[in-house]
Amino acid sequence: MKKELIEGEDFYLSPEGYRIFTEKYLLDRGYCCVSGCKHCPYGYSKLIGKIKKNTKQVMTFQEEILQGIPTQLPPVAVYDATINHAPKRKEILTNEEKKLALRNALRYFEPQQHQTLIPEFKEELEKYGRIYMYRFRPQYRMYARDINEYPGKSLQAKAIQMMIQNNLDYAVAQHPHELITYGGNGAVFSNWAQYLLTMKYLAEMTDEQTLVMYSGHPMGLFPSHKNAPRVVVTNGMMIPNYSKPDDWEKFNALGVTQYGQMTAGSYMYIGPQGIVHGTTITVLNGFRKIGKEPKGNLFVTSGLGGMSGAQPKAGTIAGCITVCAEVNPKITKIRHEQGWIHEIIEDLDQLVNRVKIAQQNNEVVSIAYLGNIVDVWEKFDKENLHIDLGSDQTSLHNPWAGGYYPVGISFEEANEMMANQPELFKEKVQETLRRHAAAINKHTAKGTYFFDYGNAFLLEASRAGADVMNPNPTLGREFKYPSYVQDIMGPMCFDYGFGPFRWVCASNNPEDLQKTDEIACSVLEEMIKTSPAEIQQQMKDNIQWIRGAQENKLVVGSQARILYADAEGRMNIAKAFNDAINQGKIGPVVLGRDHHDVSGTDSPYRETSNIYDGSRFTADMAIHNVIGDSFRGATWVSIHNGGGVGWGEVINGGFGMLLDGTLEAEQRLKSMLFWDVNNGISRRSWARNEGAVFAIKRAMEAEPNLKVTLPNFVDDKLLD
Repeated sequence: MKKELIEGEDFYLSPEGYRIFTEKYLLDRGYCCVSGCKHCPYGYSKLIGKIKKNTKQVMTFQEEILQGIPTQLPPVAVYDATINHAPKRKEILTNEEKKLALRNALRYFEPQQHQTLIPEFKEELEKYGRIYMYRFRPQYRMYARDINEYPGKSLQAKAIQMMIQNNLDYAVAQHPHELITYGGNGAVFSNWAQYLLTMKYLAEMTDEQTLVMYSGHPMGLFPSHKNAPRVVVTNGMMIPNYSKPDDWEKFNALGVTQYGQMTAGSYMYIGPQGIVHGTTITVLNGFRKIGKEPKGNLFVTSGLGGMSGAQPKAGTIAGCITVCAEVNPKITKIRHEQGWIHEIIEDLDQLVNRVKIAQQNNEVVSIAYLGNIVDVWEKFDKENLHIDLGSDQTSLHNPWAGGYYPVGISFEEANEMMANQPELFKEKVQETLRRHAAAINKHTAKGTYFFDYGNAFLLEASRAGADVMNPNPTLGREFKYPSYVQDIMGPMCFDYGFGPFRWVCASNNPEDLQKTDEIACSVLEEMIKTSPAEIQQQMKDNIQWIRGAQENKLVVGSQARILYADAEGRMNIAKAFNDAINQGKIGPVVLGRDHHDVSGTDSPYRETSNIYDGSRFTADMAIHNVIGDSFRGATWVSIHNGGGVGWGEVINGGFGMLLDGTLEAEQRLKSMLFWDVNNGISRRSWARNEGAVFAIKRAMEAEPNLKVTLPNFVDDKLLD
């Protein structure tokens, strides 16, 4: 029945005699002009308030960043089994330490939320060995956006937000829900609360503040000045006596430190492209070393997870046949879908036949063998299939927690053993390392050139009692086989100042990347005209690389590029970028490098393995590098314990720098990039590395204010 209209309550008559229904009448029936009239006397605001209360508000991306840790608990997250997750970490905490881990996690949240979160965090700790706080994982898509899409008062801080999100992009990160970028344990943060709080701080900060990061935890914003770094990062900087693998397991589980790898915890990972370039140069020079062309010849290695599909892609660019073994079916499928490998083979006989055909036809092809690398080495020996180059890139810095898998056990069984029978898992891994080394030894006796790729393969094999030691050791040559830095990258690149310079187009526009490629290529082509003979090959390799960079479709995640350049090349390219930004040709650009470089890293079994004056176990260079970068203009700096060779085995530092087209940016890039490279060359020169002596003398000629102590050489006959 219709409600009776009452004059004065439900309607009134207009001067023309029409009925004008009141807002109350319309509101009672669910109708309203929804114009938010402030004069409405009939409870419009009350009704709208009720509607808002019952309606889920959708926050914008910027609002969600500025919110930080939400005051109201978001819904419990559903565990997504389609994502590649980190393996369960071994149980290492006592009952009291588990309570401490919970206390540590709960300090990010208001006390009224603790009762709800305690059972949830406790379950995560029991189930996964860590408290990741899955509930707080953002629902927005994680990727590097245009720098202008980030909220903030500082363009530099927006650049860092962009780089953090790139490290956690599903296309980039190895275990994105566990905030792990690569290497099995290379974390950007330990938990999602740290991510949310860090992004909020970056969105709030000005150019008069510096954000201090303690192993993933944002300690806070501190008063600073515009020429200081916007962020200072440390990861895993342990007291030396507490830097063993089990120490990482324990203190990471407590939530008080993390393994930042190299470029994961410093927000400078650019996907597999970085390692692809270094591997390409290594493979090219490896074939040069043995006097062979890559085409039709075989490179055998392993590992598609921790460092993605870099090796097979690099082999393809170099022009050889690559066989890369991987035990994880999910990651093998992903690398195939991404185009990093051409074929997947699961049967060893089929693999042998396919390689023979490729050798006969001089093919350039990359093949993933879904299985254990030890089976490949042993099968190829049995079939007398010649391997020209051999290496390994499994994450042996992390041998007991998913970095390397035992032979003869399925992937699933191994993961279960790793979590529930860690001592047995360790035994099986060491047995496998001994078999692995024995099979390699059989091939090298037939002429294979094997090199350690700095992933701690030889180091862990030696600790397992494998036959990898040099029968006639000399200082720095303890192992049968060289590190690739000792024979290839060190004397050919690092000593001359050539290392992995990289940049990211902050607009996230592919057109900007193409323009920067053209600028870089033009700069290098001009430089090579007057470059000395000692660095001609390095220049040619990089010009070839940058010319083919677009064609090889190397971008995963951010619009980024890498090439090997010396200090002069880095400064010239960076200045050309800054000029282009100033002229409006491209948007802002973030500069960086891999820590795996001339100066950034002290690592006796990798980056500094070709230093033979006894100082390769010192870490002065890396510490000086990051201190020097911080007051010479870096936008952010980082220093880490642990990297590709393991926790406690290396100290490595990195930086990021935003170019915005200003004169101040030009001054910063000249000051910082010159130091960043020449600090390492001077140390290598003092170690009597002849290439470095040549390079530092050349640097002193170019810059009169540089005065470096040079070594004197002793006639060895006088010492005998």
